[in-house]
Amino acid sequence: MSILFQAGCTFIVCYSCLTMSLMYAWPSSTIKIFLSANTTLNRPMDDNEIALFGSFSSMSAIFVTPFSGYLLDKIGRKNCCILFSLPQVISWLIVSISVRVEAILGAMFISGFGGCILLLAPVYVSEFCQESVRGMMSSVSMILYGLGILVSYLLGGCLEYQTMTYVCLSMSVLGILMLWPLKESPLHLMKQNNEEDAIKAVAFFRRVEKDSKAITQEINAIKRVLCADIEITPEEESLNPYTKKKEKISKWQFLKKSRSTRRALFVALILYSATMFQGLVGVQVYADPVFEEALPNMPTTLACVILAIVFVAAGCAAAYLMDIAGRRPLMMYSSFIAGVCCVGLGTQIHLHWGPHWLTGVFAYIFCIAYNIGAGTVPYVFSAEVFLPEIKSLVSMLSMEWAWICNFVILYIFTPLVAAIGLGPVFYVFAIVCFASAVFSYFFLPETKGLPVDVIQTLLVKN
Repeated sequence: MSILFQAGCTFIVCYSCLTMSLMYAWPSSTIKIFLSANTTLNRPMDDNEIALFGSFSSMSAIFVTPFSGYLLDKIGRKNCCILFSLPQVISWLIVSISVRVEAILGAMFISGFGGCILLLAPVYVSEFCQESVRGMMSSVSMILYGLGILVSYLLGGCLEYQTMTYVCLSMSVLGILMLWPLKESPLHLMKQNNEEDAIKAVAFFRRVEKDSKAITQEINAIKRVLCADIEITPEEESLNPYTKKKEKISKWQFLKKSRSTRRALFVALILYSATMFQGLVGVQVYADPVFEEALPNMPTTLACVILAIVFVAAGCAAAYLMDIAGRRPLMMYSSFIAGVCCVGLGTQIHLHWGPHWLTGVFAYIFCIAYNIGAGTVPYVFSAEVFLPEIKSLVSMLSMEWAWICNFVILYIFTPLVAAIGLGPVFYVFAIVCFASAVFSYFFLPETKGLPVDVIQTLLVKN
């Protein structure tokens, strides 16, 4: 029952990722409408406005993400999730009452303020779930993110424009209401020296009595993590019980002093770069025009829906494999397979050496491989590898870099396709995929089932 309850709480937290991706994938089903003379807006969008329409949410996420690191410690994980779910409600409200191009672009920009939910949700989940299911539960954020893309494609293909906006507005409001009954992260409460509420939170998420042995063990484990020295391993500390209590230092001083944290941040930044530049984010947002060129014999709505279904199924597979196969093998092998698919997809689109259905096969296998590896592993790794003292800052820096990369790839994707063609673009993605596999082999430590203080020792091994 404890695991099931944690799974339910995880779904509620990660539902915010679903509502975020509704707006994120919305351009795919509306670009044609907004470009046409029969647009639902007050005038058709031009090419530059279309580029901004697809990338504006990433631009605003770049600006707001630095504040999320501060707020994560200041107001807590739960309140941050509620706060950064509000932009989706505001955005859909604007879209539902206005038909001006400027208002639509403004709504996309506002929606990006909630982009850091992809940082907040895994952090929150990883702190209230027990270690045996932590990887699986942390990856649910990406499953629901993919499910949101699927819902966006379906609603865009099946509902009228105005009806879709009302449905998405209602779903966004529901996400905020579901978050209210949850308890705050026990680790955050302990950092605030609020042990009594931390005990209540652990009891809430574990479904046990407050005076049970399991609660005492959990609280002691949190205390051990909070007291973990940034240079002394747990084994050394156990041999020397008289080790002095570490002094309070700023987060930037902590980062400067801790070699393991700098190593973890370096690995996280490279993994997030792989997430964005392996290319699937561009395919998702511009799915309609991509599939119109790649699969001319298949209705684009059907191709997009199948892509989203495959994405969600691959996310579920990633969640299952995360605590079985481990993070490192998933990232290595899936990146290599994604690279092979990109080569096949690029040559097929560029040279047309096979039937059209082969393009779809390569595209969907690429989606599966990407989501099992680069689409999930970086978010799980970032949520579990940093010590509590520095977690908010370095998680913010990682997500900030991810949004910068995301904005770059979305803004240049359409001009790049126009300049060199869709096929050669996938050659670039293939290079990134193969480089990601090599990097993971040499630098990515295996963190499956390990507490954060042990993970830190893996990062500084010679």
